[in-house]
Amino acid sequence: MDAEASPPRSISGQLRSALGACRDAFAHLPRLALDIALPTQCVSCREPVDGEGVCAACWAKLSFIAPPFCPRLGIPFVYDPGPELLSMEAIANPPAYRRARAAVRYDDVARTLVHALKYQDRTDLAPAMGRWMARAGKELLDEADVLVPVPLHWRRGWSRRYNQSGALARVISRQTGVKLASEALRRIRATEQQIGLSRPQRASNVQGAFKVVADRVADIQGRRVILIDDVLTSGATTDACARALLRAKAAQVDVLVFARVVDSHRAPI
Repeated sequence: MDAEASPPRSISGQLRSALGACRDAFAHLPRLALDIALPTQCVSCREPVDGEGVCAACWAKLSFIAPPFCPRLGIPFVYDPGPELLSMEAIANPPAYRRARAAVRYDDVARTLVHALKYQDRTDLAPAMGRWMARAGKELLDEADVLVPVPLHWRRGWSRRYNQSGALARVISRQTGVKLASEALRRIRATEQQIGLSRPQRASNVQGAFKVVADRVADIQGRRVILIDDVLTSGATTDACARALLRAKAAQVDVLVFARVVDSHRAPI
């Protein structure tokens, strides 16, 4: 009887898979038609480009972050002070997370990429941005157990239709094999936009805004977590997220972002 029952389940599964593939194909038809009708343009300068939305000239303008940098915050130094010397920010205001790394400085081209991914539905940019992040965060990813994207409040997620940090985290997870726990951390309180707020206002704005949900604590407890976001500015949001993860007994929390705001003159002490 069991042997007779299994083929219908297999056929049903195949039908569901075929229908799912058809839905995916139809969902991408408008974008495919647009790609055929018009050449892909560089997201920064609007010149025609083959590939992932950034021309060679604008790619060359991206300021990739490389050593020497602060081992705690990942802030680039203007000269090499020697191993393990911290930035003034790391000493004066140490964050809850252990280390932070970023792929690029938040300059004009990086800002354009972030805004296109975040506000203009340019999810096609996520693969390249995610790969650059994976390269910048290799030291962190080699030790990581789980990736957690910074969450949006459900109302903001509804209006945007997707979470840009989640899109980047999925790329990094596929590339590195590190498990993704996209639903573990929730934004339980709507917050104001951080743009235009002072550092103390930013910290106050996100205080208590994040929580690890009860049925996902097992994904975090005892794990080495990497928090994924698009931009690191004052660090208030990532710090609030890190505190929520540590309250859920994460073994450690690191931060990996695409871009970070960097003052033009940084020096260690």
